[in-house]
Amino acid sequence: MIRIANGQGFWGDWLEAPVRLIEEGPIDYLALDYLAEITMSILQKQKQADANLGYARDFPPLIGRIARRMRERGVTVIANAGGVNPVACAREVVRLAPGLKVAVVLGDDVSGRIDEFLAKGYEMRDMDTGEAIAGIRDRILSANAYIGAFPLAEALATGANVVIAGRCTDTALALAPMIHRFGWGPADHDKLAAGTIAGHIIECGAQCTGGNCQVDWQAIPDMANIGYPIVEADPDGSFVVTKHASAGGRVSLDSVKEQLLYELGDPRRYLGPDCVADFTSIRLSDAGRDRVRVSGIKGGERPPSLKLSIAYANGWKATGTMVYSWPQALEKARAADAIVRARVERLGLGFEEIYTEFFGVNACHGPLAPPNPDPPEVQVRIGVRGQDRKAVERFTRELIPLVLNGPPGATGFGEGRPAVREIVAYWSALIPREEIVTRVEVVGEGAPERS
Repeated sequence: MIRIANGQGFWGDWLEAPVRLIEEGPIDYLALDYLAEITMSILQKQKQADANLGYARDFPPLIGRIARRMRERGVTVIANAGGVNPVACAREVVRLAPGLKVAVVLGDDVSGRIDEFLAKGYEMRDMDTGEAIAGIRDRILSANAYIGAFPLAEALATGANVVIAGRCTDTALALAPMIHRFGWGPADHDKLAAGTIAGHIIECGAQCTGGNCQVDWQAIPDMANIGYPIVEADPDGSFVVTKHASAGGRVSLDSVKEQLLYELGDPRRYLGPDCVADFTSIRLSDAGRDRVRVSGIKGGERPPSLKLSIAYANGWKATGTMVYSWPQALEKARAADAIVRARVERLGLGFEEIYTEFFGVNACHGPLAPPNPDPPEVQVRIGVRGQDRKAVERFTRELIPLVLNGPPGATGFGEGRPAVREIVAYWSALIPREEIVTRVEVVGEGAPERS
C-alpha cells in the first residue's frame, strides 16, 4: 500500500496544506495541482515578458521550506507547477533546495507546432462549436496537450525527489505513483481507471474533506484546521480516501460523492489519456471514521487522441462596481445602470456585450432568487467586453462620476476606475496521440540525464 496526498487543488490554494501533510503523518507521495486552462495563458504571457518565468512561483519556495522533511520522511513530490516553463521551475527548486534531484517532464507544449499540425491535415476544430482553428490562428497565446500518467511515472523511475510537469491531467498526479510502484501497464484498464478515479477524488484538495461541502456543512469539524486528502492505494486498484487524524474536516460518503460529480460528463466514459473510466462501476463503503473505501472500478482502452488546451486573445473587458445604501437601494442601483448605458450609447461606444448584476438581490441565483424589494444595500456591477480597447477604456471613465452626478448614497468606489484586461478565451481540440512525444530531463543531483 502507498499513501498519496494532494496538498494543492489550484494555484492559490492554502499554502500551509502541503506543509501540514508532511508534518502530521506518514505519506509517500505529495501531489500538488496548480494548473487550470486559463492559468496556462497567464503563464505564457509571463514567459514572454521574462524567459525565466512561466511557472507557478509559489512552488519553488514551498519545496525549499519542506525539503528537509521530505528527505527525513522519504516523501516524493509530484506537481504540474511547471506550467509553460518546467525547466526554469526545476532550476529554481534546485537553487532554493540544493541537493534535491528534480525530474522534468517535457513535450506537452505544442505552441510552436500549430502550423505543422495544420500542414498535416489536422483540422483541430473546437470540441464545443466545431469551428475551424483558422479563425483564431493569429491570436493563439498557448497550446498544450493533456499528457497522462505514464510520462510522470517514467520521471519517478529516475529516483527524483521532485517531479515537475506542465499540462498533465489533474488525475495523472495521483495515478503516476501507482503505475510506478505497482508496475501497472497500458493494458491494465481497470487498475488505471481506479487510479484515475482516485486522482479525480483528491484533485481539488479539501473539496473532498469537507471544504465547499453542501451536506451539513455547518457541522464540518474545525474547518480552520481542515485536513487535505490522502489516498491509501493497493496494488489491486482498490483504495481508501482519508486524511490525517489530527486535522480538521471530514471524509465521508457524502463528501466523496460530491467530488465524484465534479466536472463529470458521461459517467460511463470518463475520458483520460491513460484509459476510459466507468464511474457507474464505483462501489463506496464506510471504512471507519474519516475513511471511505473505493472498489469495483472498471475501465477501458485509452482513446486514440489527446486533448489540446489552447488559449487565445479575444478582445478586452472591464468591470466596475458601485454600492448604494438604503433607502431605495435597488432603485438607485437600477437607475445607475440605466444612466451608464445611456451615456455609453450617446458616446457611440460599441461592445459585444454589456452586462449588469445586482449583488444582494439576485446576482447568484438570478430569477430563482426570492423577492427582496427593499434590501439594506446593493452592489451594482457593470461589465463590458469588445475588440476595441479604446472603447472599453472610455467605459471605465463613466462609473466614478456617478458618485456626484448620479443617484444619492453611492459608496464602495475606493479603487477608482476599473482596470482594462485582455480576454483570454479557451479552445479545445483533439490531436492524434502519436504526435505528442514526451521526454524526461533531470536537474540537480545526478544531472544531466535524459530519456
